[in-house]
Amino acid sequence: MRLLKLIVLPFALFLCVSTIAQNNNSNVVQVNTKTWYLQDSATDHIDGISLAKAYQFLKGKKSTPVIVAVIDSGVDTAHEDLKKILWTNPKEIPGNGIDDDHNGYVDDVHGWNFLGNKDGTDLGKAADERSRVYYRYKDLYADKDVDTTTMSPDEKWTYYEWKKAAAQMTISSDEQMEVMMLDAMDKALRKQDSVLQKDLGKKEYTISELENSNTVSAKGSEAKTSFLNILRMMQVDSTTTNVSILSDLEEYLDSKKSNLQNKTTAPPDYRALIIKDNYDDFNDRYYGNPDIMGPDADHGTHVSGIIAAERDNNIGINGIADNVKIMMIRAVPDGDEYDKDIALAIRYAVDNGAKVVNMSFGKGFSPQKKWVDEAVKYADDHDVLLVHASGNESDDIDSVDNFPNPDFLYIKDKPKNFITVGAYGDPKVNNGQYIAYFSNYGKKSVDVYAPGIKIYSTVPHSYAFHDGTSMASPVVTGIAALIRSYFPGLSAEQVKYAIVHSARHYAEEVNKPMKDDPYTIEDVPMSDLGNNAGFANAASAVELAAKLQPALKNNDRKKGD
Repeated sequence: MRLLKLIVLPFALFLCVSTIAQNNNSNVVQVNTKTWYLQDSATDHIDGISLAKAYQFLKGKKSTPVIVAVIDSGVDTAHEDLKKILWTNPKEIPGNGIDDDHNGYVDDVHGWNFLGNKDGTDLGKAADERSRVYYRYKDLYADKDVDTTTMSPDEKWTYYEWKKAAAQMTISSDEQMEVMMLDAMDKALRKQDSVLQKDLGKKEYTISELENSNTVSAKGSEAKTSFLNILRMMQVDSTTTNVSILSDLEEYLDSKKSNLQNKTTAPPDYRALIIKDNYDDFNDRYYGNPDIMGPDADHGTHVSGIIAAERDNNIGINGIADNVKIMMIRAVPDGDEYDKDIALAIRYAVDNGAKVVNMSFGKGFSPQKKWVDEAVKYADDHDVLLVHASGNESDDIDSVDNFPNPDFLYIKDKPKNFITVGAYGDPKVNNGQYIAYFSNYGKKSVDVYAPGIKIYSTVPHSYAFHDGTSMASPVVTGIAALIRSYFPGLSAEQVKYAIVHSARHYAEEVNKPMKDDPYTIEDVPMSDLGNNAGFANAASAVELAAKLQPALKNNDRKKGD
C-alpha cells in the first residue's frame, strides 16, 4: 500500500499519550522548517542532503532532461509547482481517443492509470493482499493434505504465501485493543476539534494558529490543551491543519478496521468490479485509462514535489532535481497494490523512456512476485534505476517479507539497479534521534537512509508536511535524477554506487527502530541497520559521480569484444 501520509502513533505510544493528555508539559522539540532536509551539516548545522553544495559543484556543467516515473496514487496535474514539470508523451495527441504511438495505451499524455477502466471509472480502494491471498486459495489448501513435492515452483510459492496468510488470520487481543484505542483517539480529537472550530470561528486551522490563539471559553481552553498534547506526542508539524490530521487518522483507522474485518469475512473484489481485466493473464495488459490524478492524489503529489517541483519560480518549494519530467503511473490504491499493476507500471516506465523510477509503496505478500521480478529484470536490462521505500513497520526486512524486493524467485542474478531506502531525521526534528522510529531496516536489505521526517512538499492545491519512508525514497530518487541529468554517461549501477558509497555517517551508533516501545532507545552500530548504509547526501554523491568513468553501452562492448 502507499506508505501512509501521517505516521500514526504505535499502540504503546498511544497508551502513553492517553495517560498524559491532560498534562500541558511536553519535552518534544518543535522545529518548523520547510527546508531542513535540503540543508547542510556544516553551513546550516542540520544534517540534510547538502543540496545547495551539490548545485555549487555542478555550476557551469550542462544537464540533460531526465524522465522520472513515479508509480503511486496519482498526481495533481494542475498544481502550480508541478504542471510545468510533467512528462508529456511526444507521440500522443491529447484527447483524440486514438492510440497515436501504438503502445496500447490510448491518450497516455502524461502517463497511465492502471487502476481504472476504459469508461473512466477509477479504483480507489483495495483490500489488503493478505486477505486476497487467503480467500483466493482457501478452498484449494485449507484443511487439505498438501504434497509440495508434486508442485511446480509457482505452486510452491503460492502455497507458501497462503500458509503465511493463514497463520495471520487469527484476531489477536492486541489488534482489537489497538482499533478500540485508535477509535477512542479519533472520537476524542473530533470532539475537541468541534469545540475549537466554534471558538476559533473557522473550520480549518493550523496547529500553529491553535497554539497562538486565545480561546474564548473555558471549554475551548481545555479542548486546546488536550488536542495539542496528543499532537505533540505524535510529532505533528505546526503547519499541519486539523482537517489533514483528522482525515489521515480516519484513513488509517479505516484500514485497520477493514484488515480486522477481513480476517473473518472475505472482502469485496474491488478490482473485478471496476477494472475488469483478466487478472490471471499477464498478457491482458492494455486496461486502464489516462486519468493519472485519480480520486486521491495526495501521496503521489507529495512524492513528485520532493523529486522535481519547479525550482526558483518564487512559489512553493524547490524540488531536488532541476531538469526532470515526472511521468505519473497510477498503480497504488488505498490498500495494497496488485502485483500485475506494479509489473506493468515498471515496464511502461521503461518502454517510455524513464531513467529512474520511484516506488513509495510496499506490502508483506506478493503472490505474483514472478511478474514483478521479471519487470525489475527488464528495467535492469534497460539501465533503469528503481528506488524503493523500505516501509514503515519498524521491521527488520532481512527476516520479514517486504515487497517488491531485489531477491528474485527464479532469476539467478541479483539486479544492480535496485535501491532500498530507510528514513531518518536530523535529531532536531526527530526527537533527538537519527533513525525514524517507524522505518524498516535491514543489515542486508537497506542500502541508504534519507530524510523522511517532517518533509514539506506539494499536495493537491497546496503544500504540507508528511512523514514516512515514502518521503525518503523520492529524496534518493531526486539525487539519482540529478546525477543522471548531469552525468548521463553513468549507468544505473554507477548511480546507485555514487549514492550509497558517498553517504555520510554522522554517528557511529544510532537508534534502532522500536515498533512496540518507541520510548526505549537501543543504540546499535549503523552497519546493523543497513548494507554499509549511511545518510544520503546530494553534494557528496555528485562529487563521487564526477569521478566515475562513463559506462560502456551494449554496442560499445560488442565493438571491443
